[in-house]
Amino acid sequence: MKNFWLKLKKPIFCLAPMADVTDAAFRFLIAKYGKFTHPDGTVLGGPDVMWTEFVSADGLCSAGKKNLLIDLKYSERERPIVAQIFGATPQNFYQAAKLLKKLGFDGIDINMGCPDKSVEKQGAGAALIKNPKLAQEIILATKEGSGGLPVSVKTRIGYNINIIEEWTEALLRAKPAAITFHLRTRKEMSEVPAHWDEITKALALAKGSSTLILGNGDIENLAQAQEKVDEYGVDGVMIGRGIFGNPWLFAKSKQAVSLEKKLKAMLEHAKLFEKKFKNKKNFLIMRKHMGAYIKGHDNIKKLRVALMQTTNAREVERAIKTFLS
Repeated sequence: MKNFWLKLKKPIFCLAPMADVTDAAFRFLIAKYGKFTHPDGTVLGGPDVMWTEFVSADGLCSAGKKNLLIDLKYSERERPIVAQIFGATPQNFYQAAKLLKKLGFDGIDINMGCPDKSVEKQGAGAALIKNPKLAQEIILATKEGSGGLPVSVKTRIGYNINIIEEWTEALLRAKPAAITFHLRTRKEMSEVPAHWDEITKALALAKGSSTLILGNGDIENLAQAQEKVDEYGVDGVMIGRGIFGNPWLFAKSKQAVSLEKKLKAMLEHAKLFEKKFKNKKNFLIMRKHMGAYIKGHDNIKKLRVALMQTTNAREVERAIKTFLS
């Protein structure tokens, strides 16, 4: 199994994994509207890498595994697609990695940055920043079980304080394929500007290794991502918040998307969500997406109110038709 990361042309622009946001329905739309195929067969635009929402490694080794597989659905047009998992038990990462290999993923990413208290209570997510030895053991166990799939890490620059240098050194000892830094500490959450100047320390430490260094934080579009590449020399940038309501973000087009096109995509999104997750996920998750699709447009107060009351795709369609008429 070859490391797909080494085949990617730099800079690498990735889609950030976000719980209840970058699910299979939304990723399908991002791939559809963000990528297009040239007549010569070349695929242009689109994220260079996509991630699933994070899934519990412990859960994938339990009797409840079936209920979690819904979060690991993907389509071929999303490749390369990386499965993100979290936990704190190396043996379960080993077993989960074997399963992810069977499911056909291109890579595996370990979440070492999530600040959710229920995740940290397990010793997982951002809590691993305080336990570098266990973090190393988890990476190595995942690599052992992955059947050759590249294993990467998404993390932060520290827990209470910035320790990016010693944390990077610890991670590099386990030789992950890539490390993506959300450039804030766990304590800072997303309440302060991302410390992009700190990424140069990680880059210096990773120089000469095969580990790629990517940055994440406060990036709204590809132009801003390119600016960070030009200024700091990172191998790539992960974009999160800019994707809300904008599956066209990676299309590399400067043309504004009309409200009509956004409403059409929104309805397609709602129908896809319902088709893929009916009786599995609450349709109310779609409301934050719908609010993002129409954000910034004038004279849409009635539409917004109507959309925020919808409970299924049919009601979304009715609200849009009423607004357009």
